[in-house]
Amino acid sequence: EETGLTLTDYTYRGLVTFVSDRWVTEYMHLFTARTDQADFIDCDDCDEGDLEWVDKDKVKDLPIWTGDKIFLDLLNQDVPFFSLKLSYVGDTLVEAVLNGKAIGTEV
Repeated sequence: EETGLTLTDYTYRGLVTFVSDRWVTEYMHLFTARTDQADFIDCDDCDEGDLEWVDKDKVKDLPIWTGDKIFLDLLNQDVPFFSLKLSYVGDTLVEAVLNGKAIGTEV
């Protein structure tokens, strides 16, 4: 909603549960969609930061959480609907569980 883009062809891709020793548990629902628009609305007062297009292959080079790299890989691999639980102690990912099975936390 912050971008002003009109999206089409929505696909519900996954549910991510974030567990932390510092914050309340949060749930993120992941969708992919398409748009024919190329430009964002002017967002001088946007709480989400500066909006810009980033090539998919460069997103993992941005300063993002370790767990984000896991679900972004799942989206890029076109994995069918998934449930991912990410547990953090401080800023460190200590557990990742994909569809009920523990997976590695290294990416």
